[in-house]
Amino acid sequence: MSFAEFATSRHGALYRYAYLLAGDRGLAEDLVQEALVKTYVGWHRLRDPSNAEAYTRRVITTTAIGWWRRKSWRAELPNGDVPDRPVNPDDVTARVWLWQELQKLPPRQRAALVLRYYEDLTEPQTAEVLGCSVGTVKSQVSDALKKLRTRLGADVVLKAGMTE
Repeated sequence: MSFAEFATSRHGALYRYAYLLAGDRGLAEDLVQEALVKTYVGWHRLRDPSNAEAYTRRVITTTAIGWWRRKSWRAELPNGDVPDRPVNPDDVTARVWLWQELQKLPPRQRAALVLRYYEDLTEPQTAEVLGCSVGTVKSQVSDALKKLRTRLGADVVLKAGMTE
């Protein structure tokens, strides 16, 4: 597989992951673009092109964490999501509340939750993307869920499908 084929075929999934990390469309696009540039530069070093997505997700994660550490995106951002049909206000309130609490988690915990529960990766796959051990993934997810349960209540966390 060539880099162009990889970038074209996996852009949507990479963008979705970046959006869940960043919480903003523009920042997510910036993360994906920066990660794809770094992947392109390192493409010749990839021994197995089937690992390109894991490599790119790791670049997205480390880039996002670096941005958060430099506090380059802590300002309030406008929300461009306008529903195209009526929605249940209780569902919207719960989702917004959960989203806001997810954004308050430390970057590594947020990344671990996003990879495990939104991207549905296994613990070993998540560890590979984050560049850490499976035990670290387990502790990051456990700590994040504990914080969310404390802030939101166990029923909201369970309803969102996040269980250990």
